[in-house]
Amino acid sequence: MAKSIGIAVIGAGMAGLSHIAGYRTAPTLYEPTLPKLRYVAVADVNTELAAKVAQRYGYEKALGSWQEVAADPDIDVVSVVIANRFHREAVEGLLAAGKHVLCEKPLADTLEEAEAMADAARNAQSIARVGFTFRRTPGIAAIRDLITDGTLGKVLHFSGRYWADYGHSPEAPMSWRFKGEPGSGALADVGSHLAYIAEFLAGEISSVSGGQLRTSITERYLPAGAVTGHNLVELSDQSEPVENDDYAAFNVQFPSAAGSLEVSRVAAGHPNTLNFEVFCENGAARFNQLRPAEIEIMLTEGPEITNGYRTVNLGPEHAYIGGGLPMDAPGVGFGQNDAFGYQARAFLDEVTGVQSTLPTNATFDDGVHNMKILQAVVQSAANDGKKVSL
Repeated sequence: MAKSIGIAVIGAGMAGLSHIAGYRTAPTLYEPTLPKLRYVAVADVNTELAAKVAQRYGYEKALGSWQEVAADPDIDVVSVVIANRFHREAVEGLLAAGKHVLCEKPLADTLEEAEAMADAARNAQSIARVGFTFRRTPGIAAIRDLITDGTLGKVLHFSGRYWADYGHSPEAPMSWRFKGEPGSGALADVGSHLAYIAEFLAGEISSVSGGQLRTSITERYLPAGAVTGHNLVELSDQSEPVENDDYAAFNVQFPSAAGSLEVSRVAAGHPNTLNFEVFCENGAARFNQLRPAEIEIMLTEGPEITNGYRTVNLGPEHAYIGGGLPMDAPGVGFGQNDAFGYQARAFLDEVTGVQSTLPTNATFDDGVHNMKILQAVVQSAANDGKKVSL
């Protein structure tokens, strides 16, 4: 095991902050088996923002590019949390420099670029993983456990929605999220999450049908200054066309089940509403990200008067919680931010060879499979919803 591990995060926006904070949390989760962690750098093209974030989270310095990160001998582990179209160049350069890389989903803007990144990962001497963060959500993992241990039994149908409203306002400024090929909008941003969650619970998707893509707001004004996250800022008088999708919907086939998935970035009143219901041979379960410390379970056994949904408060007997969080008792509450700590800990455990309490993160090949699902949705939508096999 290395005596210490140097960490950097490329991207100081909202998702980047989650990785930056996640690495800070990681050594406090479970037993103290990690080597010393050195929080070396936050990198962003907006170096002023990078400097503020580095100071806030106790990282040593701010850098302006992935090339500076790749050239820094003090850095061993890097999270790449930048616009999807820049993932390939950064990841391939970092792997060539011998860095261990955790890349945000989706791997890239196009399937071809994602496959090239997977090839680079297979040929690298270091570890490359993709962040499928919701696999780390205790409620979702708990439902999966109830499926696999037979309590809920075989999945019959999955119904999932991921609604967001960051693009609902016409005043939302033009950004990289609104540029790219069909399928690179809401489908890639939040649909990628929903697709791997569906597979996590119901098995691998074999085909897609009924694909729909829609752009609701077709023109957006450029910001007058720098933008971070989904913030509304002062707009310039120059506008550009929106190139990708605000809304997507599609049906899927699993090994022994069917499913329907719907995603949006123009869902007014839903800043981050991931919710799903999974129907099984022995009952059903549902989850809502707005109430992440609980799940709802319905079992068909027992008298009819008692077989409706009941709320289960998550606690140490459920996935990832026991011995991890400072207060691991039911009713304490936790959310999406905690999942980034689990994700970072799993990655650092794998990099350092520590026996982990957590399963490893998804591989780049998993990331390519996820993008094949998204591409199938695009193909289905372009052909009047026809079935596309994976």
